[in-house]
Amino acid sequence: MFTMSRNPRWLLFGCIVVGLVWWSGSRLPGAEEISSDTKKPNIILCMADDQGWGDVGYQGHPVLKTPNLDAMAREGLRLDRFYAAAPVCSPTRGSVLTGRHPNRYGCFSWGHTLRVQEITIAEALKKAGYANGHFGKWHLGEVRADSPLCPGAKGFDRWLSTPNFYDLNPLMSDQGRVVRKQGDSSMIAAEAALEFIRQAAAAGRPFLAVVWFGSPHAPHQALEEDTRHYAEQPAPLRHFYGEITALDRAVGRLRQGLRELGVAANTLFWYTSDNGALPKLGSTGGLRGNKSTLWEGGLRVPCLIEWPAKIGKPRRSDFPAGTVDIYPTLLEIVGLSVPQQPPLDGISLLPLIEDRAPSRRPRPLGFWNYPVPGVRTPGEEILQKLLAEQQGQLPPSPPPKPPAITRYPEDHLPGHAAWLDWPYKLHRIADNKGNVQWELYNLQRDPQETQNLATAESDRVQQMQQALEQWQRSVLRSLNGQDYPNQ
Repeated sequence: MFTMSRNPRWLLFGCIVVGLVWWSGSRLPGAEEISSDTKKPNIILCMADDQGWGDVGYQGHPVLKTPNLDAMAREGLRLDRFYAAAPVCSPTRGSVLTGRHPNRYGCFSWGHTLRVQEITIAEALKKAGYANGHFGKWHLGEVRADSPLCPGAKGFDRWLSTPNFYDLNPLMSDQGRVVRKQGDSSMIAAEAALEFIRQAAAAGRPFLAVVWFGSPHAPHQALEEDTRHYAEQPAPLRHFYGEITALDRAVGRLRQGLRELGVAANTLFWYTSDNGALPKLGSTGGLRGNKSTLWEGGLRVPCLIEWPAKIGKPRRSDFPAGTVDIYPTLLEIVGLSVPQQPPLDGISLLPLIEDRAPSRRPRPLGFWNYPVPGVRTPGEEILQKLLAEQQGQLPPSPPPKPPAITRYPEDHLPGHAAWLDWPYKLHRIADNKGNVQWELYNLQRDPQETQNLATAESDRVQQMQQALEQWQRSVLRSLNGQDYPNQ
């Protein structure tokens, strides 16, 4: 189904790997499909949970200590205008896997899921011989082995995952089996990913390791070794900052592990966050708004890329980009085309990585807070129940069912939407009665979004309004199932 579009001379051959075992005792799934092409890059996708644009040392935070992220910023490609697809977690994570705005498949808010019909980057890369692993927060479906939306069902060979955020000594789903892990949650995910990477490297396979941390999401529970850096801060900040420092240490462990294995040069390491800063505790770096809003403070997030084989010297860029761009970027890098690919909202950032980006983004970025509430998904509680079932203390639950496709009116555009056509950002804010307020900002001159230009630049508002509403109707057509012709 998947084709190699950029290198017709690639040759895939079958190979049996003898003696390759996981720490769980099983051989690497799919090891028969090892590729002979050793030039395909390895990929690590790291994502923090609720880390704001200003919640890093390299942005000048006066207190936070993030030496490993600071090193990535000094040595790799630093993207200072990078956007989460949504201002909350599940939708943004879905955008990473699909390259699509999450409203297209009904992932409106936290706790909503993927659809089984969506093609993930793991499913695509598996066809190119990649070994795929997911470690940490999933939050796009259940983490039961019989779920059609667990990581294993969406392209991941190896997974140690949680339904939502996770903290010290968490319960986790090891390929569907509930286990209790000990230690800091970020380091648990990093060490599990490194074990997977060692196995893939030993087998000569390129790998995709998706490492999704649960920090610094509440409740904030940091180890003493991390809170001691912030002894003069109030207790909530000590633990919030301590979680980010622990997350930073986990990033450092991954970077060190790649170098120890000799695979760092040809590994694309992409780090970002799922939404903007938390109110009160987090830092937007002075931007307006915070998590859950479509203002800059709710969407703009840290972003760092290392790939020594391609990024030979440090660079810093203000090119507008976002999490929807990760999927198409990886497809182009690997040379994959996906038959019957549903509409993408992202673009490939390979030209940016190779320092040949165009002066302006060819496709604007769209955002849309559709007014549907989140779904409660308490990870520890969910896994405690599943553990009780697996231990025979509770009767087994029936297998989860995939979400149904619900139709939405295509002439109704509720909620807050925004259209970023650099340097302008247009906000469309609809109230419950359908009244619409328009706000226009020039982010180059006014990054804090304080000077509404809607009246002064009415022609530009009209032009951008048409583009935004055209995009919203395209999203609604996807939401109503028109991207799945065989369904």
